[in-house]
Amino acid sequence: MAATPLRRQPTTQASPVEAVLVETSEVAAMLSMSTSWVYREASKLGLKGYKLGRGRNAKVLYKRAEIFKWLEQQRVH
Repeated sequence: MAATPLRRQPTTQASPVEAVLVETSEVAAMLSMSTSWVYREASKLGLKGYKLGRGRNAKVLYKRAEIFKWLEQQRVH
């Protein structure tokens, strides 16, 4: 009888990259804005995106720490 290969259990923890970078849709949700607003305003806000891939299916990721830093700068009280 041949041994069956062990399957890896899916992990629920985020990888180190996922912990640092967030997708445009997540940024939009964090800021309560639309994704098109994030794409249009990110450079004006000082948020630098990192493009992964090419063409229409490319993802733009942002550093989570930069988003929170920008949010802190917007504090009114």
